[in-house]
Amino acid sequence: MFVNKAKYVEMELSIEQIFRKYYPRLCDFAFHFLHEEDEVCDVVQDAFMSYWENKENIPQELQAIKGYLYTGVKYGCLNKLRHQKIITLHHEKYQPLQIEEAEVLDNIIHAEIIGKIHHALNSLPEGCAMIFKMGYLEGLKNPEIAEKLNISIHTVKSQKKRAATLLKQQLDPQTFFALLSFFLLNR
Repeated sequence: MFVNKAKYVEMELSIEQIFRKYYPRLCDFAFHFLHEEDEVCDVVQDAFMSYWENKENIPQELQAIKGYLYTGVKYGCLNKLRHQKIITLHHEKYQPLQIEEAEVLDNIIHAEIIGKIHHALNSLPEGCAMIFKMGYLEGLKNPEIAEKLNISIHTVKSQKKRAATLLKQQLDPQTFFALLSFFLLNR
């Protein structure tokens, strides 16, 4: 019997690997609805617990697991939002909250892009990643980075360029463009 190697590899993923891959993405997805870090963490952890408890009933393919987790987070967010509304409105008539499917899809796409970028940044060589993060995420200027790391400005520039080249190789064009757009808009 022929076994698709990609699916076979997916089936061997441990809960830890799944957690590491999807936790940041799911947190980003949930944050668009809840805007409160503690509640986001609770909802995402609940989705993982639900997956763990129902693991036997879920096809062990990455897409099925991912879909289950996103759906769990979506409904967890809805429950949190409903609870917040009840607390806020106390005696007023409850109106069920609805999240537009287009908004859900946009947030899933955003979370997936963030996940890909996060993974790509973590795969850069340590020094290269540190300089890239200091320059683009922390907003430090090249001379400030050089001074903090006790290296030359030329090294900072070359490491930034190296990071950009490596990221461009690792990311699909749309994700790389999103990364560039983010950095250009936040300068």
